[in-house]
Amino acid sequence: MGCRKRAAKHQLLRVTAVEGVCVPDPRGALPGRGAHLHPEPACLDLAVRRRAFPRAFRLQGALDTERLRGFIEVRVSDSSP
Repeated sequence: MGCRKRAAKHQLLRVTAVEGVCVPDPRGALPGRGAHLHPEPACLDLAVRRRAFPRAFRLQGALDTERLRGFIEVRVSDSSP
């Protein structure tokens, strides 16, 4: 979504919109429309800059991405040596 590179589904993070907030959905169990994103801060930054989330979820206006950003940063810091 952000970098527009293709990857296998298990390498991507599913994101959904819940009440104007982008919520990470790593298990893929939340209802509603979802979008897939590489779980990397750079990919998230590109998606936010391109305003990809409102388009993907077919919503008007900006969405809050802080919860998603926190999830990705924790995931990246946990995987680094």
